Amino acid sequence: MTITVLRTADAWWVRTAAGAARVDTTAATTAELLADRAAVTAAAASADTVDVATLALLSPVTKPCRVIAQMTNFESHVRDAGMDPKTVPLTFFRKSSASISGPVDDVVKPAHVRLLDYEVEIGLVIGREVPVGTSITEATLSEIVAGLVITNDVSARDIQLPQTQFYEAKSYPTFTPVGPALVLLDAGELARFADLRLRLSVNGEERQNALVEGDMLYRPLQALQSLIRFQDLSAGDLILTGTPVGTALSAPPKPIEIIGSLLPPAVKWKVFFKRQAANPKYLQNGDVIEARVATDDGSIDLGVQRTPVAFA
Repeated sequence: MTITVLRTADAWWVRTAAGAARVDTTAATTAELLADRAAVTAAAASADTVDVATLALLSPVTKPCRVIAQMTNFESHVRDAGMDPKTVPLTFFRKSSASISGPVDDVVKPAHVRLLDYEVEIGLVIGREVPVGTSITEATLSEIVAGLVITNDVSARDIQLPQTQFYEAKSYPTFTPVGPALVLLDAGELARFADLRLRLSVNGEERQNALVEGDMLYRPLQALQSLIRFQDLSAGDLILTGTPVGTALSAPPKPIEIIGSLLPPAVKWKVFFKRQAANPKYLQNGDVIEARVATDDGSIDLGVQRTPVAFA
């Protein structure tokens, strides 16, 4: 049975049928909490609860930590970007953990950014130290992935694309909302990862809706096996697993793409961003992003994340 962990400024909590039970722990970080599983388990059985609605929730993943993301990892998103899924390799990029924010915090657009985009993703939270070269199998995966969170890989597209690298464009403060919950899973529950559905809406208009099954190219086992060949991992680290089709950014029609490839870079980007500026799907001041991830039967539910957009 899943255990749903919440975090406020002064405590950790476990969500129960009756409300939220405080975890009796001195843990200050996600890593420390994961090491105190006895306290988490005890809280899950507690009858002493408060109303969850009274809690001011923070990200259940604390910083600093490693934030690592998979690129173009859903077939639907790959095709929308004008690429062939069969040619897309398993690749990663880094985000600054300073970009982590809470599940109800504002997503703040820096003044110089023009094209602000959203990407609902499932985050893997690492449960223990994993040195480079560690053997990871289906049988040991649940020892390494402690649980799952909702994440939003917010992106400044007009910074990302001309630079042909992601770090700055995806690392501004508030560009990685996390939560509301860290849902701890056992091996059987983690085996249902493919049954998770990702949804995202803006002002109530659904933009993204996809099942992992049949759409995600590289699942957690394969991704972590590849990552651990060159990257140590630690308890509390966060791995983002990609987003499905439905982001504001979409590939231009083929004829326009061909014409653009013949233009000098400065001219090409000027034309491209002029077209993108007319796209109403990019986030605007006052928009409210709602993201949710769950199995269709509700047995695994990562909750609902609601983040307003604010322009600096």
